[in-house]
Amino acid sequence: MARSPTKPIMKERILETADRLFYLKGIRAIGVDTIAAEIGISKRTLYNHFPSKDALISAYLERRFVRHTPSDKRLEKSPVDQILGIFDSLERRFSAKDFRGCPFINAVAELGAESKPVRKIAVAFKEGRRLWFRDLLVQTGVSDPEGLATQLVLLVDGSIAQDLVRDDPAMARAAKQAAKVLLVSAGVRIDGTPSSDLRKGRTKG
Repeated sequence: MARSPTKPIMKERILETADRLFYLKGIRAIGVDTIAAEIGISKRTLYNHFPSKDALISAYLERRFVRHTPSDKRLEKSPVDQILGIFDSLERRFSAKDFRGCPFINAVAELGAESKPVRKIAVAFKEGRRLWFRDLLVQTGVSDPEGLATQLVLLVDGSIAQDLVRDDPAMARAAKQAAKVLLVSAGVRIDGTPSSDLRKGRTKG
């Protein structure tokens, strides 16, 4: 006899609802009562799937954890295009009405040192992105891929913070321009833009 799909479906409904409410309204502002009421279930049913709010928070962040892997350079975009494409993706995300920043930074800011599991997931995500940049930079032949990857991560997180404060998607474009300057300074060729213009900060797009 086939197993009933009810349990996994309900668990996913709980997680989808928690994801939306935690991200849009904040983890501290949303209790399990609110999540259960939103779905139309009892707290007991919710706890059958997630034994505590902490477990639900961890599952929410794990759900948001997209592991970055560089594309095959022979089949996909070049390493430089992949690196700069991150900032294009950020600009599109900044333009969305439901953008509330980085869920990992938000979670650590709300819960701080009191939640080691949250901090562990957040660090793993941020380090994963840094290593993604590093692995792409290795393909370009730069002398210090570790250091440059860290600088690019700072540009990503800085642009997110600036957009939240200013509500201006152009912050991603400014970060992309800064990334180009860093890449050229490291000896990476950016197709279509003279190196002299990059060094002087006159890039467009």
